[in-house]
Amino acid sequence: MKKKTLETILYSAAGVGAMALILIAFNVIAGAAKQRVDLTQEKAYSLSAGTRAILAKLDAPVTVKFYCSQGETAPETVYLRNYARRVEDLLDEYKQASKGKLVLEKYNPEPDSDAEDSARMAGVEGQTLRNGDRFYLGLAVSRVDESQAIPFLDPSRERLLEYDLSRAISRVVTPERPVVGIMSPLPVFGMPSNPMMARMGQQGQQPWVIVNELKNDFTVKDVPMDTDKIDDEIKVLLVIHPRDISDKAQYAIDQFVMRGGKLIAFLDPLPMMDAREQNQMLGSIPNSGSNLEKLLKAWGLSFDTSKVVADMNFKMQIGGRNGQAQEAPAVLSVTSQGLNSDDIVTSQIDNLWLPYAGAFTGTPVAGIKETVLLKSTKESQLVDGFMANLSGENVMKEFKPSGTEYALAVRLTGKFKTAFPNGKPEDKKDEDKKDADKKEADKKPEEKKPDDSLKESKSDNTVILVGDADMLFDRVALQPIQTLFGTAYAPANGNLSFAQNAVEQLTGDSNLIAVRSRATVVRPFTRIKALEAVANEKFQSEIKRLEDSANEAQRKINELQQQKKGDQRFILSPEQTAELAKLRQGEVESRKRLKQVQKDLRKEVVSLQTKVKWLNILAIPLAVTASGVVLAFINRSKTSAK
Repeated sequence: MKKKTLETILYSAAGVGAMALILIAFNVIAGAAKQRVDLTQEKAYSLSAGTRAILAKLDAPVTVKFYCSQGETAPETVYLRNYARRVEDLLDEYKQASKGKLVLEKYNPEPDSDAEDSARMAGVEGQTLRNGDRFYLGLAVSRVDESQAIPFLDPSRERLLEYDLSRAISRVVTPERPVVGIMSPLPVFGMPSNPMMARMGQQGQQPWVIVNELKNDFTVKDVPMDTDKIDDEIKVLLVIHPRDISDKAQYAIDQFVMRGGKLIAFLDPLPMMDAREQNQMLGSIPNSGSNLEKLLKAWGLSFDTSKVVADMNFKMQIGGRNGQAQEAPAVLSVTSQGLNSDDIVTSQIDNLWLPYAGAFTGTPVAGIKETVLLKSTKESQLVDGFMANLSGENVMKEFKPSGTEYALAVRLTGKFKTAFPNGKPEDKKDEDKKDADKKEADKKPEEKKPDDSLKESKSDNTVILVGDADMLFDRVALQPIQTLFGTAYAPANGNLSFAQNAVEQLTGDSNLIAVRSRATVVRPFTRIKALEAVANEKFQSEIKRLEDSANEAQRKINELQQQKKGDQRFILSPEQTAELAKLRQGEVESRKRLKQVQKDLRKEVVSLQTKVKWLNILAIPLAVTASGVVLAFINRSKTSAK
């Protein structure tokens, strides 16, 4: 009996030990082969195809040095260390995907240590904590003699983390940077403060974020607005709000395109970031719009700077008088309905903000193909720009859907013909000089200068035209976020990604497009906006009918009044009294109907929001319960079979 008991104990102990060894071995193997499960719809936490393509091109080892402080115990470092673990997991995934071409080194930069000296030499900066200590969270990527550093991995840029890593790797693999030119009358490169303002402690204006982002990937050059020739080294030219551009500058752009240079032009009918003055009643009054009229005309397109696109499906709410939100149908939040899902520039962007954008109309000339990148829905209309800026309510009141999908951004490809068939246009100064010397010119036969201008591009070229320039402005494209180390800025939409995607596509490198475009994910309630658009159309028709009825009644009263004479003009007749009573009764009935429309709309919107909320709350518990019931049923069936 004792022998059997001893055998049982030994077998049990051996079984427990064997199970423990199995569990330990499983954990070791599972820990060595990390695998993350990404349950997000857009696979935001999985390596994108662009990143895998960059890693696949590695022909020599790339070293990534990851610096993270481990010994800090300050309360604010808990959040940073949790984020550091997520960074480390992503780096491990990079290492696996590179198939041995990426070498990961981890360092703990303790004070006065070799690791801290290494971090500083690599360009990784420590952030000062409240207790005076420094916390390091950054990395450096190196390959042979090339190196790129991310001084601080800001948690507010977590959605851009993969893009920042992939861009750093791409830069050390391909150190040669294409040259990108930027032409704009706006201070996109920043503006230093004058000595008087500097003495008062006021700093100058910083460069726009889009400029700094492009500098991370390209060599960026400032092109003057009065230039007569675009440098040959410039591969892509960005023209941002070319207000009052001269014929000479348009000719320079024309010849740049003829030589094979790529052009991206952000035009604007109502530039909000270029306000000329402030008015107490009207607020900020926009400056004149911008156009490349001669070039567009030669390409078969037109851009009306007096009209902007209003769209009930893309309308946004903006701050109005007294801080109250107001509907702005001409301030567009373009969702997937208006984005070209088949084009790499826009396919992975989910939302763009375009304040008071214009539309491109017309048909490209023979030899040029047009691809629409951004468009409005059919619930849109071209409205007067000044009135749209003055009052969104008035636009909604008079709104009538055109049934047209207006092109907000287009790409033109093909062989372009010059917009200046007669050659380089003369400057005004040259014309004045010519008039002054007219007598002498009459005496001598006029010698024609040789025309060496290009008349047509030798091969197919590409031009991208965008009907809004405000989208690149920091206050439109970014949102401020308060962090432990001050105010940081994160993308509020896909505006900057759109511009960077376009530049990278035209420079020939599109691998980073798929990575960057996943940085912002906005899921507006498209069904709710569609319901609002339908109800608004009905609502505004009621208002219009009410106003027409009131105006007609007033007209009849005025006609009756004109028939009276002398002191009888201010006494209401029975006819006038009856007409006024009829008008007031109609007003009461119309107001009741309008209130009912608003109530029904709100009821429908709240019902839809409630359904979505409960679906999100109950989906996981219901799935777990259903799985448990199914497993219990299967186990019971197996038990019954035995």
